[in-house]
Amino acid sequence: MVQPMSALVFGFLLLAAPISAQRGAAPAPCVTATAACTELVTVAGGPGRSLVYRNFPLDVRNDAITRAIIVVHGAGRDPDNYYQSALAGAFIAGAVETAMVIAPRLASNNGQGCTDTLAPGEISYHCNAWRSGGPSLSHPSATSFDFIDALLTQLARRDLFPNLRGITLSGHSAGGQVTNRYAMSSKVHDTLGVPVTYVVSNPSSYAWPTDERPTGPAAWPLDANPPGFILAPAPNTPAFRSLGDGDGCRDYDQWPYGFKNRTAGYNVASSVEQLSTQLASRPVIYLMGQNDILPLSGFDGSCAAMAQGPTRLARGHAYAKYINESLGGKHRVEVVTGCGHNGRCIYTSNNWIRIAFPRF
Repeated sequence: MVQPMSALVFGFLLLAAPISAQRGAAPAPCVTATAACTELVTVAGGPGRSLVYRNFPLDVRNDAITRAIIVVHGAGRDPDNYYQSALAGAFIAGAVETAMVIAPRLASNNGQGCTDTLAPGEISYHCNAWRSGGPSLSHPSATSFDFIDALLTQLARRDLFPNLRGITLSGHSAGGQVTNRYAMSSKVHDTLGVPVTYVVSNPSSYAWPTDERPTGPAAWPLDANPPGFILAPAPNTPAFRSLGDGDGCRDYDQWPYGFKNRTAGYNVASSVEQLSTQLASRPVIYLMGQNDILPLSGFDGSCAAMAQGPTRLARGHAYAKYINESLGGKHRVEVVTGCGHNGRCIYTSNNWIRIAFPRF
């Protein structure tokens, strides 16, 4: 169930929309990254709620909507900026009036590293574990992935969006970590009745299903290496091999870098086999920046992340290759020419437009 951000905002929306719009005709899109374009969404049955930016109300019937786009922010938890980027892509595609554009806010305020200002009743997620479906600080029964469940379930309601043909869930950087881990974990994917495509963009790390990791150039293209980096493994070295005990890197295979030690959160009850099967079977695209080969913008240089590759671009190539060759997946990598670690560049690219706004 979706609840408006405030009675005042909801009242304004109802007064501004003609009766025909309330009954299903398309209202005017809300296209500013301001409070007027937000709602609070009830998560995990309540009472906690989380905020989203959106161009149309989520609880008003809209027959014009044929696509839905959810774009998850990065570590800065700045959904307003990501909303602007997602809207820009919709404008380029000519789809602002036919696509629902949503940028959720995974707010966190632990009084230390994360100090977001929260609305009354707004959920405070864990400062880091929101990236991997961890339980919230303020409402422990609600996880960050339950929030995504709520959005997908709302969009799939045929009484509200009878002509919706597909949903694209994406995230950039830390939001890419959310998308990678949610794609394999989602409990609603197979029940929605609307196809969902997952677009993972430039995360610093992935959740690997086994203890195997890439060995070097055989797992990614040469131009995915850092500038001046040349790795020359022994001849006939396989693209992937087991790291065993990690040789001093204790957490390389622990959640969220691997599947082990999922002690709390959304997928704690899921088996390794279930997550692996779901990961391979679900439609995933890795939308990577061609120039994302430098350790910038919160790059994860821990041993657990470095075991996945030397750059974000290399890690994306290696992960897709492994899922396809070892698990039988059909994932694909698309490289955005000229983009570095930049969400605005990604979400206004021709690659993104083609993926998120296909022509029917």
